[in-house]
Amino acid sequence: MYRQGDVLIVPLAAEAVPANALEAESEPRDGRGRLVLALGEVTGHAHAVVGPGRLIREAGAFGPALLHVPDGARVVHEEHAVIPLPRGWYRVVRQREYMPGSVRVVAD
Repeated sequence: MYRQGDVLIVPLAAEAVPANALEAESEPRDGRGRLVLALGEVTGHAHAVVGPGRLIREAGAFGPALLHVPDGARVVHEEHAVIPLPRGWYRVVRQREYMPGSVRVVAD
């Protein structure tokens, strides 16, 4: 498992990858060519993947994302150390917090 700030990246075994993920459309890359896992609402900084790969968002406000990096990649952020990811599939989960009466994704 890997954590960078409010983003958790969990390796998935090949048999745990949903069949529909193989056919799903990847999220578009940003203007700098990165796959953005989470964008900081306060700072504008981003947890992003640099390198070849696909990011597939699951439905729902708290839905995780599936990340596939066929050749390995790096997770970068302006305020955190770089995390090298070996090739494979990952589930990307945003940290949530409880506010009285609701649950929300942590604001960065």
